[in-house]
Amino acid sequence: MSKATIRLTLSQALVRWLTVQMTEIDGQKVPLFAGVFGIFGHGNVTCLSEALEAVQDHLPTWRGQNEQSMALAAIGFAKAKRRRQIMIATSSIGPGALNMVTAAGTAHANRLPVLLIAGDTFSNRLPDPVLQQVEHYHNPTLTVNDAFKAVTRYWDRITHPAQILSSLPQAVAAMLDPADCGPAFIALPQDTQELAFDYPEVFFEERLWTIPRPRADRAALAQAVDLLRSAKAPLIIAGGGVRYSGAEVAVAEFAAQRGIPVVETNAGKGGLTHYHPVHCGPVGIIGSTSANTLAAEADVIIAIGTRLQDFTTGSWTAFAQDARFISINAARYDATKHRALAVVGDALETVTELNAALGDWHADAALLPRAKALFAAWDALLDSHQAPTNTPVPTYAQVVHQVNLAAGEHDTLISAAGGLPGEVAKGWRVKAPHTFDLEFGFSCMGYEIAAGWGCAMAQSGPGAVSGTPIVMLGDGTYMMMNSDIYSSVLSGHKMIIVVCDNGGYAVISRLQQAKGVPGFNNLLKDCRVQNPSAPLHVDFAAHASAMGAASRHVESLSDLAAALEWAKTTDRTTVISITTDAYAWVPGDADWDVGVPEVSSRDSVRQARVQQEHIRAKQRIGV
Repeated sequence: MSKATIRLTLSQALVRWLTVQMTEIDGQKVPLFAGVFGIFGHGNVTCLSEALEAVQDHLPTWRGQNEQSMALAAIGFAKAKRRRQIMIATSSIGPGALNMVTAAGTAHANRLPVLLIAGDTFSNRLPDPVLQQVEHYHNPTLTVNDAFKAVTRYWDRITHPAQILSSLPQAVAAMLDPADCGPAFIALPQDTQELAFDYPEVFFEERLWTIPRPRADRAALAQAVDLLRSAKAPLIIAGGGVRYSGAEVAVAEFAAQRGIPVVETNAGKGGLTHYHPVHCGPVGIIGSTSANTLAAEADVIIAIGTRLQDFTTGSWTAFAQDARFISINAARYDATKHRALAVVGDALETVTELNAALGDWHADAALLPRAKALFAAWDALLDSHQAPTNTPVPTYAQVVHQVNLAAGEHDTLISAAGGLPGEVAKGWRVKAPHTFDLEFGFSCMGYEIAAGWGCAMAQSGPGAVSGTPIVMLGDGTYMMMNSDIYSSVLSGHKMIIVVCDNGGYAVISRLQQAKGVPGFNNLLKDCRVQNPSAPLHVDFAAHASAMGAASRHVESLSDLAAALEWAKTTDRTTVISITTDAYAWVPGDADWDVGVPEVSSRDSVRQARVQQEHIRAKQRIGV
């Protein structure tokens, strides 16, 4: 091996190394790191930006408007690429870095890769305290960047230029490992970034990374075969891991061959099309009556690529007490939850091996036809809630249906928080695989528009999604984070945004009042105001227009249909706002365990407490 070296600053070496990391998508070699979202400030502008500027033709840098939203855009990109390609987000020290913590939590909860690089204080401490430094009197080694330790899979602070020789490969390995996948964070002290070091030339040789596919333990697989053979009413829950493994076809063929219905989690929705022969709807708190009925009746549940969060399990009330779980997951932590038979392995490989080991076994021949009958009844229920009526204000269900009708086969629906996740999880009929992105692992308000920008970027190159991102969000989320409308106009990445204005945080007001608390501080009409003539609604179309987007406000479903057709013809991001009902919701929900006061002077709260105790009495025992 050559001992030749090249003298570079830490920042120059880091960036050069990033440019020679490659991966393979659909048989074609592509850069592992597709680009950088950056907001420069002290801590990353004098050294890191100097290095990035020099390689901008190989590693493009895109200017964000907010550190949180640009990191969320990187997450939307990774999701659209099914974790096979990664974006970078970089910030200055202090508030710029801390703005990315929420995005890191979103990536961590959803098991999605993003590389976060933030500036840091001086390692030598000579100029301390520097601008934006938060001092800890008891521990001078702490900076705000330590906050990322709770929300990242890999964390490091580079205090010597040689440390990246070992740290960077470890960061990539963590982001690409199906078991450990999540955000990686690198802190770069300002004085360390400037230091030159004689790096081995071999460090900058091109490297091709592949995503590993761990096989399941043979004994665990044999136990799964035995348990499944004993099942009278098996059920498959398909999670996001099915999509990231590329196991959709294998799972669908396994289900069809064995006669097992498939229901989906929020992250798993979109792996199968709505009318696929084995698809029976979303399960859980924002699920369908069909899937939740099947969950309650199932005796053996095959959970594939899901962490079984409370919205999937109905806070563990959705299943029978004696139901058994086979959990197929690349992550041991997720596979071993709630007394499941853990089959730790890649979804595609494990399902393929499980299917081969089952021989001629088949579930009861009546199971899948009955499941599809339940699903047909659910579909009819959706139709009844989505059909136009004479009411003056459209419902979420009607708006979702209208957007769904207008969407092209390969347009990607994106949503995340508020009332829309429940309505799109239930009511969006997926037309093509991988055209649905519902971030409901972290339920991060502000993900939607940023993710739309990232998804639009992902629509080029091998393995790319096609079509146009369609973002649906409420007025509350729009007010929280909308600056990437301008980002997308500036960069030339088009999306269509539909803002449903129901006058505030309507779905959380629904929960508040369902648990006995009067409407308070959620809907705008229930907020404390000093000026009684203050407007209760924002002109979202005018606001979006001010950021350079094409925009329209509509009031009726027919006008919405026309606006959506117009939006397809525009040359830039297009925003459509529509007033929607704050009180009408599609049924089908499972129970949810939330805190309700144990004592209260309100009779409505006391009644809600009794109902909550009834819910908790139905929970399965376990961890």
